[in-house]
Amino acid sequence: MWLGWNIVWLGALLIGLNGTVAWASDIQHHRYEELVRALFVVQSECPYITRIYSIGRSVEGRHLYVLEFSDTPGIHEAMEPEFKYVGNMHGNEVLGRELLIQLSQFLCEEYRAGNQRITRLIHDTRIHILPTMNPDGYEVAAKQGPEFNGYLVGRGNSREVDLNRNFPDLNALMYYYEKTNGRNHHLPLPDNWEHQVELETLAVIKWMQNYNFVLSANLHGGAVVANYPFDKSRDPRIRGKTTYATTPDDKIFKKLARTYSYAHSWMHKGWNCGDFFDEGITNGASWYSLSKGMQDFNYLYTNCFEITLELSCDKFPPASALSREWLGNREALISFLEQVHHGIKGMVYDNNNNPIGNAEISVAGINHDVTTGVDGDYFRLLLPGTYSVTASTSGYLPSTSTVTVGPAEAIQVRLCERRMRVYSNVRIPPVLLYTF
Repeated sequence: MWLGWNIVWLGALLIGLNGTVAWASDIQHHRYEELVRALFVVQSECPYITRIYSIGRSVEGRHLYVLEFSDTPGIHEAMEPEFKYVGNMHGNEVLGRELLIQLSQFLCEEYRAGNQRITRLIHDTRIHILPTMNPDGYEVAAKQGPEFNGYLVGRGNSREVDLNRNFPDLNALMYYYEKTNGRNHHLPLPDNWEHQVELETLAVIKWMQNYNFVLSANLHGGAVVANYPFDKSRDPRIRGKTTYATTPDDKIFKKLARTYSYAHSWMHKGWNCGDFFDEGITNGASWYSLSKGMQDFNYLYTNCFEITLELSCDKFPPASALSREWLGNREALISFLEQVHHGIKGMVYDNNNNPIGNAEISVAGINHDVTTGVDGDYFRLLLPGTYSVTASTSGYLPSTSTVTVGPAEAIQVRLCERRMRVYSNVRIPPVLLYTF
């Protein structure tokens, strides 16, 4: 249930009501069995707000386990947004994996302690945490350990495929459609795509198809910067030259990246790992162009806005560095998660109050639509401002509403277009758009 989000900021550290700082020391690396055990310990300690499920298996047969936090685990509540964190896509980039284990423990502990901010977050959001997308690659990297790990050892899966270059390339199709006024969202997958991707990639795509995710972050290592779409340049590659590749939602993506960067203890300072990124953020293609990446795929195939978080200079930091990294990222992980509640959300019904799934929600001036879920609910991330929002679907008249988005709490706008139109003696009912 939406309760409004007037957040009380507690500074750089997120402290529970009991005044303790949870899991700030003695953090260790987790091999696969230890990771699984840690997730099930969290589930056992917070059984009424958590659920563990597997989205599939890796090439070597390891489960890709997700830990869900919700006041109704396993159930999508209409108007409650779905959020995901994905870690360890590159097996040798391990900090994100450990941060997501710590985040899971922290959410459970602070909820039990009565932390109002965490309680509201869990009650109003369905949170999905995938600590490792590439458990096979991690085991290869972990055998060498942090002292001897090479830059590429364990990066790919057990077939040595880079999973962040393994998603169907929808950018090329999108860039073609931009020139031909074609579709601007939910682009079609190529024929036989399921046989062209790795098992881990297939599992994540199926996951995206089964959940109407609104916001996501993909945790990497090797730099310290918040990277936003597009990752793939529109221009041909020229050695030594990079070009900025904007999405229609460039402004909101910048805001999302800044949210993480400025809540992080040092990312926003810009100078990290010998590189400088203004405000600690970068457009992906402006940094370097890559094809078949996951964050672009999220934006072009689903309703989900995803950014990539590069979180450590050292891809495999020693265990002694993990506590500092956790304290440096903790507030940022929570602050970014809260961004899923910014913008507008609502329901789309027909004139008999039946919810309409897969209706298109378009915002005038932003050439990227989202769609309603099976329950007729939709979520659209937007910056503060006034927007003209239209719901449309085949067989119905479109419905348009003017909506003003504030910096925090949203307002409720109800629009009911009751005019009917006749086509070949078939009455076409209107779409009813409710915005909250």
